Amino acid sequence: MAGKKSFPLRLDPTLYAALERWAADEFRSVNGHIEFLLREALRKEGRLPSPSKMAVKEDKNDADH
Repeated sequence: MAGKKSFPLRLDPTLYAALERWAADEFRSVNGHIEFLLREALRKEGRLPSPSKMAVKEDKNDADH
């Protein structure tokens, strides 16, 4: 499995505080909760590749290295 992509994310302090409380309520880190929320939004909009397509993509990436 490929590693996770990291990048800086700038958030309004009020937004971060709300995310921090919500993440704590769900027993997640803020980073994990943001990833969860993004994944759910993408899934609901049909923009997240299916798990089988993701596996094929990962296999192709592994072959390139």
